Amino acid sequence: MRTWGGEQVEQAVAGAVALLRTATDRDWDGAGAGRLDWSCRRTAEHIASDLLAYAGQLAGRAQGAYVPFEITLDEGTGNADVLDVIETTGALLAAAVRTTPPGVRAFHPYPFRSANREGFAAMGVTEVLLHTHDIAEGLGLTYEPPTELCEDVLARLFPHVQPGSAPWPTLLWATGRGDLSGRPPVTEWRWSNPPAVPAGRLTLEGVTPAAARDLHAGGDGGFLWVEDGPYESTRDAAGMTVKAYEAGVNRPEWGMFVLVRQEDGRAVGGMGFHGVPDEEGRAEVGYDLAVSARGHGYATEALRALSAWALARGDARMLIASVDRHNVPSQRVVSRAGFVAVREDEEEISYELRP
Repeated sequence: MRTWGGEQVEQAVAGAVALLRTATDRDWDGAGAGRLDWSCRRTAEHIASDLLAYAGQLAGRAQGAYVPFEITLDEGTGNADVLDVIETTGALLAAAVRTTPPGVRAFHPYPFRSANREGFAAMGVTEVLLHTHDIAEGLGLTYEPPTELCEDVLARLFPHVQPGSAPWPTLLWATGRGDLSGRPPVTEWRWSNPPAVPAGRLTLEGVTPAAARDLHAGGDGGFLWVEDGPYESTRDAAGMTVKAYEAGVNRPEWGMFVLVRQEDGRAVGGMGFHGVPDEEGRAEVGYDLAVSARGHGYATEALRALSAWALARGDARMLIASVDRHNVPSQRVVSRAGFVAVREDEEEISYELRP
């Protein structure tokens, strides 16, 4: 999977600044920015502020809260100067993204209290795209960012939104900035960075639709795998995530996770749910490991951690797992993780875990 982040931040900033430089002689303070309550000038300053904040969070490895600083522009700063600041803060974010290791996460509140380097890049790109749209509306300019950028941020920050055939109108609709045929208006919204669940020697990294699409197509999904990974069923599970995303029913907390070994950052397997809990509160879990990673207790550690995390959310009242009768190692994994056998037939044994 191609490295995503710094280049896309620079691309978004360059396109926004190029358009807005054509209107620096206008009254940005007196013009409202689209549907926002802010002026165009205030919105431009907000872009720069967010880019710097994201760079600071990521570079400083902030944990638990925002780093307590903000940007202040000098008195007398003109519209063109604000665009210089946006270019500068965009470059800072791009640099922070490029120099941050893939496993590092820093604080961001929505919705799982952290984001990785790709997440901060995607948030920065989204801020630039959306608020350039707001300013352009206020100044009477025409703005349409590259389709691929819009598609990328949807597949990274909006895993719950059905993508549709037109990424830019879909992104505007998903953020309350436009209408989309056949879909109700959006009045409240938040993006969604993928979750990360600590599991002893592992971290369970949530898989975005973008990563799932690459995995299903034979790529690495942005993960550094052990030599014989990913296993075939991991790619199959990624395909299920892609289908759920395209149908608009994907929920990252009930989706797919990749098991990343903390000692060397290598991915050793996949684990996750077959979908959201059903009407009875049951959610089915599945997993696999690369052959070289088996026999080390990784699956048990991961299943214990993911089960505890999922049941603590309150969405599910029971987790279930189906294991082939002849797969004794997998039966041992679910049993050690606390699951209890409740039914069996000639092919499978069904297990349950309750809070």
